[in-house]
Amino acid sequence: MNINENFRYLHIGLPNDVLRRKLHGDFEGAVAAIDRHLASPTTPEALKRCLTVQRELILRLPLDDPYPKEEALALVREHIPDFTEAEFDALEDQWKIDWIYDHGVPHYFNRFFETLCKTNAAFATRAGVRAAGADGQDPEGRLDRVANQLRTEGTAASRVRCRATVQMKDECFEPGRRVRAYLPLPCACDAQSDIRIERVSPEPTHISPEDAPQRVIFWEEVMEENHPFEVEFSFTQTLHYHDLTRPETAPGAPELPEDAQRWLGEEAPHILFTPYLRELARVLTQGADSNLEKARRIYDFITKNASYNFMPAYFSLENIAENCARSRTGDCGVFALLFITLCRCAGVPARWQSGWKVDPGFCGAHDWAQFYVQPYGWLWCDCSFGSSARRKGEDQRRAPYFGSLDPWRMVANSAFQAPLTPPMTGWRQDPYDNQVGELMVDGRGLDSTQRDWSQEVLELELLLELLRLQILLLRLPDMLYHLR
Repeated sequence: MNINENFRYLHIGLPNDVLRRKLHGDFEGAVAAIDRHLASPTTPEALKRCLTVQRELILRLPLDDPYPKEEALALVREHIPDFTEAEFDALEDQWKIDWIYDHGVPHYFNRFFETLCKTNAAFATRAGVRAAGADGQDPEGRLDRVANQLRTEGTAASRVRCRATVQMKDECFEPGRRVRAYLPLPCACDAQSDIRIERVSPEPTHISPEDAPQRVIFWEEVMEENHPFEVEFSFTQTLHYHDLTRPETAPGAPELPEDAQRWLGEEAPHILFTPYLRELARVLTQGADSNLEKARRIYDFITKNASYNFMPAYFSLENIAENCARSRTGDCGVFALLFITLCRCAGVPARWQSGWKVDPGFCGAHDWAQFYVQPYGWLWCDCSFGSSARRKGEDQRRAPYFGSLDPWRMVANSAFQAPLTPPMTGWRQDPYDNQVGELMVDGRGLDSTQRDWSQEVLELELLLELLRLQILLLRLPDMLYHLR
């Protein structure tokens, strides 16, 4: 069994002797207790699989939360010299600063400062962080323009060329070791076409088919010198606008295929119909007269109530959807999983989609969701962008991300927790998704401290004139008919 398959047992939970040590931050004691359970012949197999994951998870927990309080305060005071401990405590009490216990002492999340700058405008101003657009770029203006184009032209598209790299850090490299490397590639989907691999270094061992649920390019070699693995690719991203207020004008979508149950069921360990989520879905969708209205209410609940936070590595997260519903905080993937889970609880087919957000000002990992409703078929939902718009008081920008997206995406993954091809047998850095690639050395997966990676947009063109020509050609038969 692939070791990453054990994650499907993560939700089983921990024996008390392990759980109490873990929560206190006695990581060595928790691991020792796990080892005793794993060695016991009376430990059930399902619990052993859960404990196998928890052992590795616990070892990685301190990586995401390295700062004791004095170091966390010092980090803020580098940017805001007059920042007080009372201000820090107030933000912590509001759970704006994430932390865990490390041997009974709070240690703070390594991206707490970034979260505060992203989500708290007053804090960002005091810290001297420039607002969006202050560097001459205008990401929100671009979003508004493309949303307007979608409404007026009915479609929007972009042609994008990108580069991805992954490399072992020099201090981790030893000559003569067998290395396996994976990088994401664009996959074939409704919005993505004309996919081309433009340049690869070195020569790859395998390239996944375009319909792979998590598409990758793969290398395997015995390395004598450390070097990066790199791929450049291009693709066209095309979106079509749906006026969700006028379903009678939508083209008829085919009925869901027979295997649609996979988009309606649970997927352990994070898409689970817990009592709380079943009740929440019931309350949110009570009286809704269509699946479209059910999905809209779930989107509104998340985007109007949940706040964006950078998150620790997903490797160390548990019960993602339910914990988001409890804390009402998360990032793009956490929001997507909550949306998917609540939709499925309410009988609305929903699924994962992810890859990169790509535009001239930013290229990086991003997650969103799709949901299926008649008569449209599969529609998109980006709760992260919707929540961000609500935070800034811009509801007109929140609304379009229910049903549509922008054409600045690279889709690499169409399923959550799908295997890579060929399978990765060591621990994956991200056992659920693949956006930055993976490295494995002599059968052991490397974590984020042992490798470097990057994504870059090399070229991007909004294909407005080409789309107008395509629309004209599509309308030409009707035009000729009326000229008779």
